[in-house]
Amino acid sequence: QVQLVESGGGLVQAGGSLRLSCAASGRTFSNYAMGWFRQTPGKEREFVAAISKSGGSTYYTNSVKGRFTISRDNAKNTVYLQMNSLKPEDTAVYYCAARYQGILRPDLTTRNTYTDWGQGIQVTVSS
Repeated sequence: QVQLVESGGGLVQAGGSLRLSCAASGRTFSNYAMGWFRQTPGKEREFVAAISKSGGSTYYTNSVKGRFTISRDNAKNTVYLQMNSLKPEDTAVYYCAARYQGILRPDLTTRNTYTDWGQGIQVTVSS
């Protein structure tokens, strides 16, 4: 099991930036693909971005392409989500997730792919 702790959330004005971090422990981080999801009250948790275990492949939902960047530092056991040009509709609780990645790469855009989740962190974008 991988333990995940998110940080970096908060309140920001529209057009501003935030960087979320997710620190992992408990397993060999470089064996795990990582994802970011978000959820608002009454809605399903939705995919935001994902990165393969090596960092060589990244994936984004259409609404954040060109604004958000996912990256990882395997030496620091941390995955990041740089969020620029934030919009009020980006307001949500953001969750970090992990999934062991073997030879075959799973669909990293699907919530059920992931086996370990952080507690979530609030991001609020004011208009």
